[in-house]
Amino acid sequence: MEKMSRVSTALSGSALTGRTMHCHLDAPANAISVCRDAAQVVVAGRSIFKIYAIEEEQFVEKLNLRVGRKPSLNLSCADVVWHQMDENLLATAATNGVVVTWNLGRPSRNKQDQLFTEHKRTVNKVCFHPTEAHVLLSGSQDGFMKCFDLRRKDSVSTFSGQSESVRDVQFSIRDYFTFASTFENGNVQLWDIRRPDRCERMFTAHNGPVFCCDWHPEDRGWLATGGRDKMVKVWDMTTHRAKEIHCVQTIASVARVKWRPECRHHLATCSMMVDHNIYVWDVRRPFVPAAMFEEHRDVTTGIAWRHPHDPSFLLSGSKDSTLCQHLFRDASQPVERANPEGLCYGLFGDLAFAVKESLVAAESGRKPYAGDRRHPIFFKRKLDPAEPFSGLASSALSVFETESSGGSMSWFVDTAERYALAGRPLAELCEHNAKVARELGRNQVAQTWTMLRIIYCSPGLVSSANLNHSVGKGSSCGLPLMNSFNLKDMGPGLGSETRLDRSKGDTRSDAALLDSSATLVTNEDNEETEGSDVPADYLLGDVEGEDDELYPLDTEHVHPEEPEYVLPQEAFPLRHEIVDTPSGPEHLQDKADSPHVSGNEADTASLAPVDSSSSLLSVSHALYDSRLPPDFFSVLVRDMLRFYAEQGDVQMAVSVLIVLGERVRKDIDEQTQEHWYTSYIDLLQRFCLWNVSNEVVKLSTSRAVSCLNQASTTLHVNCSHCKRPMSSRGWVCDRCHRCASMCAVCHHVVKGLFVWCQGCSHGGHLQHIMKWLEGSSHCPAGCGHLCEYS
Repeated sequence: MEKMSRVSTALSGSALTGRTMHCHLDAPANAISVCRDAAQVVVAGRSIFKIYAIEEEQFVEKLNLRVGRKPSLNLSCADVVWHQMDENLLATAATNGVVVTWNLGRPSRNKQDQLFTEHKRTVNKVCFHPTEAHVLLSGSQDGFMKCFDLRRKDSVSTFSGQSESVRDVQFSIRDYFTFASTFENGNVQLWDIRRPDRCERMFTAHNGPVFCCDWHPEDRGWLATGGRDKMVKVWDMTTHRAKEIHCVQTIASVARVKWRPECRHHLATCSMMVDHNIYVWDVRRPFVPAAMFEEHRDVTTGIAWRHPHDPSFLLSGSKDSTLCQHLFRDASQPVERANPEGLCYGLFGDLAFAVKESLVAAESGRKPYAGDRRHPIFFKRKLDPAEPFSGLASSALSVFETESSGGSMSWFVDTAERYALAGRPLAELCEHNAKVARELGRNQVAQTWTMLRIIYCSPGLVSSANLNHSVGKGSSCGLPLMNSFNLKDMGPGLGSETRLDRSKGDTRSDAALLDSSATLVTNEDNEETEGSDVPADYLLGDVEGEDDELYPLDTEHVHPEEPEYVLPQEAFPLRHEIVDTPSGPEHLQDKADSPHVSGNEADTASLAPVDSSSSLLSVSHALYDSRLPPDFFSVLVRDMLRFYAEQGDVQMAVSVLIVLGERVRKDIDEQTQEHWYTSYIDLLQRFCLWNVSNEVVKLSTSRAVSCLNQASTTLHVNCSHCKRPMSSRGWVCDRCHRCASMCAVCHHVVKGLFVWCQGCSHGGHLQHIMKWLEGSSHCPAGCGHLCEYS
């Protein structure tokens, strides 16, 4: 504390002095409030209710309001407020639903004045009217707001927000009859205390509960709200519709928000959980706080500026059982530590680079932006000397644009819109996507889709027990060719040795291989030949033809004038008659231009003699008895997906993930999948491809991604007649037993698309409402509300 400075502020003849200081409380605090002269502060909680005097050097306890022999739930406070017109008047909101007023001028020890027990659940907020001494407003967890006249024993009016919980209520400083309320469902309502039957205005401010609100002390129509969505929004309420004019993104849900006195664009916030610090934001610079107080070690539960005309002192209470006074001058300023350098890619490949202005020389030779995409773009915004951030973290920005020819991203949009990801068999999906990629000139991607179709959709290898040479009997199943090599490229001893070893060892006739009725697996003599690493189920013979060219034999076009080809018989005792091997040189010449086997010929493997000067050894054997196992290619496909992702093509990676589904999902960890999905969805949304983005979310194989379109989509529906919340059992109200989905134009039940006005709750058929609003802006139900459809 030694480094803390002291400040003295003159306010209407009196001076506020003090320094940054804190004191230890007996229990955690839930709320604090400051008296009118800024000399005292009241701290309230479940187990504490005390008043402290704010002196120059310390806090001094003045009064303990928890008196009595038995503890009472009426003293368990969720909120406290000190009247700004009567320094002796306090009000507390109890957790048991009781609103209690306290009169500090009473001579007895017990300062309790009145008890209001009309709420059924916890009271979250109490608020005094800024100019009317006897008006008190409360908001409760039961969804009701009540206005009390302290001169009476009961409430004078009750306001129903048609919601589960009221989180905050605040009287407007400038409008005598207006107050704002925030709700659990994300709505903000404006009420006139003279009309408790319905609110004047309602709008959805946040995605999730709205925990707090605060009217601007100077600008009549500015209302700041904070919610669970980690945002602080500033609304202009002077327009016909509430207009969001500023939005501040914080790092945790916002529990309290207070405008800073004498600073039009500054407000202070604290969080409900996770973050213990207090931040002061300039709404014109919403990403970096202007000041930060880090004294608390637990969640801050209450903040209040010490005086409505002094911006230097901020008071706070916390769950760490401390009460602090913060001096603005001692706050840390993250803006001063902000990094002035930055790098970012644009949607079309442009690169933006920001660097500290002092590092950019004026004579660097960079050209200002002139529309020429071939040169780097350099521009600098002229700073206004009166701008509050002119001396903080000033940077110069350079933008490098890609070539106009190579920077087009039309292929990405076309691919996203034309790809088929579900609804068809796997083979059709792969074939369709390959066609789309080929039409867009992305041949590698097209080839990848084709290979995926072959891998996962082509029939597997047939069983070796059914492998027959397709000669003379019309068999369509042949020996699958797995390898072939030319004997003349080997050493001269290999071929002769193989022949010799075969003649000495295996006495089996090679004609058995050519017999369509003989099989390779059932032959008991099917063993590997001695002195050779090649399995016995191979074809060995003298052939004529170019190296490494194989052609299937055609048994239907036999040319009798050609010589017959038979294997040597010297070393092979015959078991039965050797089947003649027909040949077709002319037919083979016709196939010379197409050496690849296709159609029914793809199931056979035969040897065609063309040139007697070369010898070809064909090793043909089945690696598997049936189809390859499903996970045989998993490693290959996984590496392929990572390749595309590393190249930046997350579109291909995500599309294959969706199409293949469980076939490849188990081989890629959830975190990697989630990263690919979120990257692709972000790109789709930046290109405004909302439908494709939603389809990707629905088809996602990642659990963390598939629930994205289910977040913050709760629909709260009220009956358009009695204004009560509708149950989830149907469209008939439980209270008034009337159908809520009646069309205000044709007066029939809406069984299809139903559109309604969020202001008056009336609606009907989509086409009827659209046609009605083309000619009139008034509600077709006759309620007088000005409805809009956009």
